[in-house]
Amino acid sequence: MTAQAHPPARPLRKDAARNRELLITAARELFAQRGLDVSLEDIAQHAGLGVGTGYRHFASKNEIASALLGQTLDAVVASGEQALTVEDPWRALVGFFEAAVAVQVGDRGLREVFLGVQDTGQIEYVHGRMTVIVTELVRRAQRAGVLRKDAAATDIGMIITMMSAVTEITADFAPDTWRRYLALCLAGLKPGAARLPLPALTEEQFRDAIDHHKKALRPTAKPAPARAKSSR
Repeated sequence: MTAQAHPPARPLRKDAARNRELLITAARELFAQRGLDVSLEDIAQHAGLGVGTGYRHFASKNEIASALLGQTLDAVVASGEQALTVEDPWRALVGFFEAAVAVQVGDRGLREVFLGVQDTGQIEYVHGRMTVIVTELVRRAQRAGVLRKDAAATDIGMIITMMSAVTEITADFAPDTWRRYLALCLAGLKPGAARLPLPALTEEQFRDAIDHHKKALRPTAKPAPARAKSSR
């Protein structure tokens, strides 16, 4: 007896597919403008649809956020992989910095993820992939003599986090300000720059620091009010 093949998933009707695309587009715009605190109701309203339509397509706003941010974070990783193909090691490192920061300027939701304000569960996965890439970018630049010998991959990660804060502060007023501070940081990464007073964080210290920062930013749940005792 041969096993019966499962019937293929039925494609969405044209109107349903259109509504889903409207919700995704609306979510992308709201996450970029207002961050990840927007609700599915906000997204549906921005799309010009009813709340019920939103819930028919997505269980929660987190489901949309996870998919959209996954695409953006994959693009950040791809920029790192592209940097490794650049022949000039210093240009490769600078290009990676610029790509990793520029994508955050117009996307508040992504900045919140990088700063630890929001956690989609994906950033740890991206950190794992990026560690390999950044370590190789640092190794190439140091071997070519264009990056100070005491620089570490965790320095690159921390500088990107610093630039995330700069973009969060200035994005609505002077969105290119991060380029000034990145240039200052890059000057400090050059051989011959002033001696550093402390060693770089280890990978474990860097991850612990970021994790602690995330937890400190997230509000703790308020305890439920105690029930009043009934008198008999």
